[in-house]
Amino acid sequence: MKGCVAFVFCVAALTAWLITADAKELSITTIKQEPYTMSKGSELEGYCIDMISELSKKLGFKYKLHLVKDNHYGVMDSSGNWKGMIGEIIRGEADLAVAPLTVTALREQFVDMTTPFMQTGIGFIMHKDSATEDSAFSLLSPFSTDMWVGVLIAFLLTGLCIFLVGRISPTEWAEPDTEEHSFTLLHSFWYITGALALQGAGPHPKAVSGRLVSAIWWLFAVVLLACYFGNFSSVLHSAGRHVSIRSFEDLANQDVVDYGTIDTGSTMLFFKNSNNPVHRRIYQHMERKKSFVSSMEEGVRRAQEGNFAFIGEAVSLDLAVARYCKLTRSQEVIAMRAYSIAAPLGSPLVKNLTIAILQLSESGELTYLRDKWWASSCGGADRAHTSEALQPHDLRGLFLFLGLGLCVGLLLALLELLSRARNQAKDGKKSCCSVLTSELNWRFGSGREGAEQDSSDKSKA
Repeated sequence: MKGCVAFVFCVAALTAWLITADAKELSITTIKQEPYTMSKGSELEGYCIDMISELSKKLGFKYKLHLVKDNHYGVMDSSGNWKGMIGEIIRGEADLAVAPLTVTALREQFVDMTTPFMQTGIGFIMHKDSATEDSAFSLLSPFSTDMWVGVLIAFLLTGLCIFLVGRISPTEWAEPDTEEHSFTLLHSFWYITGALALQGAGPHPKAVSGRLVSAIWWLFAVVLLACYFGNFSSVLHSAGRHVSIRSFEDLANQDVVDYGTIDTGSTMLFFKNSNNPVHRRIYQHMERKKSFVSSMEEGVRRAQEGNFAFIGEAVSLDLAVARYCKLTRSQEVIAMRAYSIAAPLGSPLVKNLTIAILQLSESGELTYLRDKWWASSCGGADRAHTSEALQPHDLRGLFLFLGLGLCVGLLLALLELLSRARNQAKDGKKSCCSVLTSELNWRFGSGREGAEQDSSDKSKA
């Protein structure tokens, strides 16, 4: 019997609400915060605007949006009066408050709130320089990974080039059948390694081509080392100015980077009322320094300027990181909380809105809206530019200079061998091409093997 009465009551309430909704246009208050509610000309757009549009389609009500007059979410002053969107709901100036409005015990005493449409927590953002983590591989930090790969390739190519020039040039190896070749592959790499250490390691090239390649490599090594040590000094100097901050405890235990949150917001109240000693110290610091900010935009701007950590809702901070590539958010998130829609106490809107929000969540519509409005503008190139490490394109002129020097060295070695082949062909009245081919065969092994095979056959005979 009681169940039937309750069912009839719910149906009657729903019918009354639908009739009222058709007759009356709902007044919805919101607050400007990217990307929930933003201005687009004379209209508004954003996550909350799209969500309330979907809810109105499901429930069939009309509405009119307006921005909260005092630009506050909802806080009770010392005299017990509410400010912001919660105040407008209590005073009857709005039927709904649709915004990133945090569900709190105090607010639930004065307004009804729907099931959450988004989960979040408290984190902080700061400039990446201030949050730099100490690395065990700091010696590699002056160059990027691509740069180190480029240096390794340049090293291998130069060692191979020295080896080839030593083999080809008749000045380095005049008599392949009787002389021992001094520039083996191992000697070549040892020689250019000595240049990287600014030390001479023998044997030294005698031919013009070998000396040219050596000179180019020495210049390359000197400039590369200068860039490395110059950038390494810059990295150390930058690291010395900042401290590594990765958690709220790190934040509370340092006094180099200032920090703050939005004044009179739920995040401030969390730190003010917390019994956690770390959280209490954070609030006392903000109160002593008066480091509160008036809005999310001001907090993000100060974080971009550096030497400031802005504490706020993690989901809102994620948007700032997606928009401003020099910012980073803490991995630690505390005080998990949720965003809901607020309505007057006893409002029949709450039950229907709760069901509609759950339907949007189950259908994936809320996830789609999150992906739509939180899309990152930081591509791989933008992230690369934020790094202090040198990139290959920063020294592309130096690499081109080395490549050109290696090509010229090999060309000179071939010209030296060609000149010798022409002289031998002229003296022996042979073809220059055949003499050149024979010389190359001798210098790279096949000629010697053929000669040894002929000598073996003759001895057997």
